[in-house]
Amino acid sequence: MRTVDDIKAIVYNEQDAGERITSAFLRLAGKEKIPYSSKDELETILAGLKNRFTSKDVIILKRFLGRVFQNCPASAGMICCNYTLFNTCFGCLYDCAYCFLNSYINFFGIIQFTHIEGTASEILSYAAQNESFVRRIGTGEFCDSLMMDELTGIGKTLIESLSVSKNAMIELKTKSDNIEHLLSVSQKGNAVLAWSLNTEHAVSRYEHGSVSLERRLAAAQRAARAGYFLAFHFDPIIRYEGAEADYEALVHRLFSAVDPERVVWVSLGCFRYSAGFKEAKAELSRELTSAEMFPGLDGKMRYLRSFRLAMYKKMKDAIYSYSRKPFVYLCMESSDMWYDVFGADYSNPDQLEEAMSSHIKKEFLHKL
Repeated sequence: MRTVDDIKAIVYNEQDAGERITSAFLRLAGKEKIPYSSKDELETILAGLKNRFTSKDVIILKRFLGRVFQNCPASAGMICCNYTLFNTCFGCLYDCAYCFLNSYINFFGIIQFTHIEGTASEILSYAAQNESFVRRIGTGEFCDSLMMDELTGIGKTLIESLSVSKNAMIELKTKSDNIEHLLSVSQKGNAVLAWSLNTEHAVSRYEHGSVSLERRLAAAQRAARAGYFLAFHFDPIIRYEGAEADYEALVHRLFSAVDPERVVWVSLGCFRYSAGFKEAKAELSRELTSAEMFPGLDGKMRYLRSFRLAMYKKMKDAIYSYSRKPFVYLCMESSDMWYDVFGADYSNPDQLEEAMSSHIKKEFLHKL
């Protein structure tokens, strides 16, 4: 697994050398540490580093100046769960061949934001606007939530700060097993530790730099024993010979390892890609896109509907054979797909969000 040990260079604002996250990175031994004082100087530094390192070798520390959180960038015409994103970092240490960031991010390096300690209060205010409604907030949309968390301390800070909220559920999503520093947190509140899961074939072929499936499941076991809620994301489901049996077996392997009663939600989503993906990831794009695909309502290329429907039904049934307590949902699928898989008639994202909130309150957050 790639970790902070694999970072080659740290670029930081010289005015922030004493800031908590910046100081933690600067204490790392064996790294090239380069200060900057202006945007122009930063651009000059990065231009030079491009000739020596890959983008995933360089950490750029910047003060957090953007929106604290935003709604998930839903695809047009699809039913979204209205997930709330908390942007702590842009970029990832891992090199997943299918990742949308390959064609979405157009800058060099991994940008880690600093000065974010006060943002938890804004999340609490947001959640308090309607305490009878479950607010799901996650940091893992534009990065892996835990890839450097033992250094940044962001996970621990958010878990402890949001533990006072009745209805805020912070989700930290990862392809790592980097959770040891979180197991002893005493005030966990409604925190959710989540894992992206894939078959052994897909992990070894497409998820370079991440930990094995076995290590992810072992970490999830430890998280459950420590008192955390769990969540799992089968996204993307990738089509290959034998995939149907492999993904069904993956569900059985998951629930042989963890108690489904601790799992608050599970997402299902098939591989899809936007324009520019092939150019950004040319060496594997032909393999990933070799299956018959067509443009969906949102313009993204997707597997044929028949394959997606069969996979979703098979995995849903496998999950429900263990428990109906986790809320199982589709990621970026149309209302007709929802109806055919679940018999659920959602015409807009708000209806799905309401159903999910009600289910989580009933099954997990009885105090609401």
